[in-house]
Amino acid sequence: MCTSILYTAGDHYFGRNLDLEISFGQQVVITPRDYPLNFRKMPRLDHHYAITGMALVQDNYPLYFDGANEEGLGMAGLNFDGPAHFFPVEEGKDNVSPFEFIPYILGQCKNVAEAKELLKSLNLVNINFSDQLQLSPLHWLIADKSGAAITVESTASGLHVYDNPVNVLTNNPEFPDQLTNLANYQSVSPANPANALAPQTALASYSRGAGSHFLPGGMDSESRFVKEVFTLQHAPAGETEVANVTNYFHCLHAVEQQKGLDEVGKDQFEYTIYSDGVNLTTGTFYYTTYDNNQINAVKMHAEDMEGQQLHRFPIASHQSINMQN
Repeated sequence: MCTSILYTAGDHYFGRNLDLEISFGQQVVITPRDYPLNFRKMPRLDHHYAITGMALVQDNYPLYFDGANEEGLGMAGLNFDGPAHFFPVEEGKDNVSPFEFIPYILGQCKNVAEAKELLKSLNLVNINFSDQLQLSPLHWLIADKSGAAITVESTASGLHVYDNPVNVLTNNPEFPDQLTNLANYQSVSPANPANALAPQTALASYSRGAGSHFLPGGMDSESRFVKEVFTLQHAPAGETEVANVTNYFHCLHAVEQQKGLDEVGKDQFEYTIYSDGVNLTTGTFYYTTYDNNQINAVKMHAEDMEGQQLHRFPIASHQSINMQN
């Protein structure tokens, strides 16, 4: 499962939680402008926008889980098992495999508006990276530094592009159903509720936070969607980059999954392997991991953006504790 968000606080911060039961050896990877991007059915991109994000590098190909380009466009792929459907190659369409989709969009588009234009002729095709690396059933959140966001879903009925007014994506059900479900929680509020049940009776309030009493707290994707929309809508904006990055990670960690709570197989539990986010204006990529709560950062523009070699940064996965005595 997973959760992806766009948080606005002066700048815009885009990223996600990756929730799985196994890790794939992902790294922070910067793809410079002149690193050739090959596609199975589309022309190679020899020059493109630089990209930073979390990826598995396989046979020198950056398989991005999520990332953003130097122009401030971000994109993340999230599990969408069941509704996801990918098609055969179709003549007259731009045939792109889902494993190529993130570099295909981020390599060419400055913003959501340009991505929408490219999506008009797109066909997400059923082509695996290899026999060992089969396609994952995914849908995607795409957002930019203007605050625009869309959800892209390829189902049996075709490719669907939805405006995303809440800047949140989790997993199933299909995105329109997620939005419809929000109506069930319109009364949830940070404020303590008025007594509409028995207004003539003085009811004692036993706790602060009663306005969020009916907020879902499960690990399931629908519950996480509702809780993250609530969290993000009421998140404060800081006055510094450190404050905003801190607030951003609190938003993601509000729906993180702890080990032992989401059983997906015998003695297997899904958990939040990492949380990440990129400042879409500065290109600085931040992340935490399950075993390391410290916020780590990689600056895109500190590297050679004109080169032809991937810049790879191993994940800092060991806990860092500040001993004060």
